[in-house]
This record gives sequence, C-alpha cells and structure tokens, in this order.
Amino acid sequence: MAMASPEIKRKKGAPDWDKNKPLLDVSNLKTQFFTQDGVVKAVDGVSFHLMPGETLGIVGESGCGKSITALSLMRLIPSPPGKIVDGAIVFQGEDILEMNDEQVRSIRGNRIAMIFQDPMTSLNPVLTVNRQISEAVMLHLGMSKTEAKQRSVELLKMVGIPNAEERVNQYPHQFSGGMRQRVMIAMALSCNPDLIIADEPTTALDVTIQAQILELLKKIQQDRGTAVIMITHDLGVVAGMTDRVNVMYAGHIVETGETGELFANPRHPYTLGLLASIPRLDETEHTRLKPIRGLPPDLIDLPNMCPFEPRCDYAEDICRQQNPALRVVTDEHRTACWFDIVDGKKAGGAVGSGTATGATNYEENVEGNPLSIHADGANGASSTNGTTVATGRVEVETTPAPTTRLRAAETTTATPAVADGTDVTIGKVTGLDGERREVVERDGKGAQ
Repeated sequence: MAMASPEIKRKKGAPDWDKNKPLLDVSNLKTQFFTQDGVVKAVDGVSFHLMPGETLGIVGESGCGKSITALSLMRLIPSPPGKIVDGAIVFQGEDILEMNDEQVRSIRGNRIAMIFQDPMTSLNPVLTVNRQISEAVMLHLGMSKTEAKQRSVELLKMVGIPNAEERVNQYPHQFSGGMRQRVMIAMALSCNPDLIIADEPTTALDVTIQAQILELLKKIQQDRGTAVIMITHDLGVVAGMTDRVNVMYAGHIVETGETGELFANPRHPYTLGLLASIPRLDETEHTRLKPIRGLPPDLIDLPNMCPFEPRCDYAEDICRQQNPALRVVTDEHRTACWFDIVDGKKAGGAVGSGTATGATNYEENVEGNPLSIHADGANGASSTNGTTVATGRVEVETTPAPTTRLRAAETTTATPAVADGTDVTIGKVTGLDGERREVVERDGKGAQ
C-alpha cells in the first residue's frame, strides 16, 4: 500500500505563493532553431498562464511545438542550434529567462519538475534508481546519503512499486516500462515541486498501464495541490485529466479554453479535425472517422498566413493573407480563426474583417493619449503608433444602437449625425483583452 511522504521543507528560494495569482505566466514565447536550411520557428508567440493547483493540457500533432514549449519553460533548449529569442516566462513572480544558470538550476527538479516521454532514454542505465532519485534531494534539500535513500524508498512506495527497499538498488533495465515511468514520477515528486510538466507520460505504455499512470498523477495532483501541465496528443487523456486546454498547431496556440467548453463547443477547424478523427462511445450510429488531410507545414520561414489553411475545409483568401490572432469566443474560450465555425459550419463572413464607409479613422483616449484606430479589413482595429487595440474580432457598441459586429463587406449605420467640427462619442470598441475603449468621432466624420 502506498505510504504518504513526510512533509519536506525546501531551501530558500521557494516563496509561499498567493493561490489567486498565476503560478506561471508565459507571454509571447518564441523559440527558434537556426539551421543550414533556415530558421525553424518551433514556438512562435505562445502565451498562456497556469494557476496554482490547476491542470493545463497542451494537445496537438507531433511537431506542433508541445515539447519545445515545455523544454523552453525549463530552459533546456539545446544551444546551438536552438534559442529562445523573445518572450517572458514568469514563475512565482520571477522571469526564468532573466535568471543566470545557477538560479535556473535551483528551480529545475526543485520547484519545477518534468516527466519526460521515454523513461528508458531519460534514466541513466549505469546508475541505480536510488542514486538517480537521491541526487535531486541531496542537491536541493540538503539531505545526507542515508536520508536521501530513505526518501527514495518512500517515493517508490508512493508511486506503487512493490518491494521498494530492494528495488531501490536496482538498475532501470530491471524494471518494466510502466515501472520505469513510475520511477520517473517518483523523481519528479522528490522535492515537492509546485509545478510538474508531464510530457507524454503514457507514450509506449499499454492501455492498462496508461490508466494506472494517469490515475496516479491525478491522485498526486489532488493530494498535494501541485499544478500540472499535461502534454499529449491523446484527447481522451485531456478530457479526463485537465481543467483547461491549449490546442497547438505549427508553433501557435490556435484554440484555448476550459476543457468542457472546448470539447462541447470547438471553434477552430483543427480542433474540429482532431475530434472528428477519434471514435466516440456516445454515438448512436457508426460513422467513418474523418482524418485531417495533408501534413503539418514546414516551420522554416513559414509565411504570414494561417498555417492550417492548406488542410482546412473552410479556408478563403483572407486565410492566405494573414495569420489570425486569438479572438474571444467566451470569457474563457478563444480561437485563432477568421471565421465563426459553429457545429462544424461556417457562420457568416470573416470575423474582424469589417469595412466602413466614409472616414474610417477614429480618435481614442487611452490613459490620456490619443490614438487613431480603424476597422480596415484583416487588421481589425489597430492604432497608428503600432499598438494593437484589437485583432480578429472588432465589436463596435454604437450609441444608441446595440452592439454591432463588423463583418466582411458590412457597414455600421448607427452613427449619429453630427455637424462638422464636433467631437462626439459614438461607441466603444471591445479589445481582445476584454476591456471597453471609447471611440470618439472626430470632426463629425465617423463611419456613416
């Protein structure tokens, strides 16, 4: 029977964290590999956050950037040829990208731990399991060899390995695949981390062992309140394990939302394709599975277009002209698609590609600074000084009319008539950040 581990006190550097603040906040992360053939943009502008005790799923095909995102969080990108070229990774209020090597090593395995894909290649074949688990607790927790071995035995019992006192002195090749993965989980838990990154933890395991490993991870997460990032290509694992999901494709997050909402209301063609390619137990009639045609794109010098366009059933010209940014579907649900895809059908024209007759420039006061914004096709609403106000969906709340969503070839007609030389507030724009911003008609020349 699994034993509970005694409470372990960490060394300095592990602050008590406010449960209401994000434990991890990733902003505009870009990781690239510089090769002879060109620059591979493996992770291109990824942003997300993780709350304490939350489980976040990252799902997508092989080569979409899932594992490189995880390695970037730990600053384990091999250099050369890889390099994190932009962004911020703020963990418990500290930017990991601004830390020196010693500071990063104090976090790895201590406050952030990782379970790698293949335990046979991740475990050292010439060192005993005790030696490999003890290394972390001796380094980060200052334990003696005797204390570290006792801790190793406790951890092996915790993850369900029988005869732990004997097996702790064995080598990785003496364990089965499922047992090796349990050893990897024990190593990850050794210093009571605040965040565990599980990179395809059930790869190459049979279904029964997969279920046992996932149940073990779920129990650990619930008992300890540890935050987990679950990286997988298996939507079934995502549905059963996670609170929120990021769907990745070609180095971008193309859809994100609460797990239940995203599965019930998928809005990106790639998410729809993933769901349509797996069997469902709740179907009353047998239907053919629908694979996603084609292959993921080459990430070397990818043009500024929707990367899923060559494989998409809903693509139009605008998809080949610019890569859409994430836009709001609901408060906790965003998608990077030019179109509203509802129940697998396209609803209306391109969202956020509205045109306006008459003058299309408006003055906006943001913290006292006037900015000119306009609805000009694919760019949505943007300012002349380069600061994006809203990309994708542009919602104009006119006075006194209700909210009007500008779509392709549509105009807003609710602007009040005013005399030249008069400034009047004609409505508000909702940006992607959810904030409402006033739109002021300048010189009586707003959209008619």
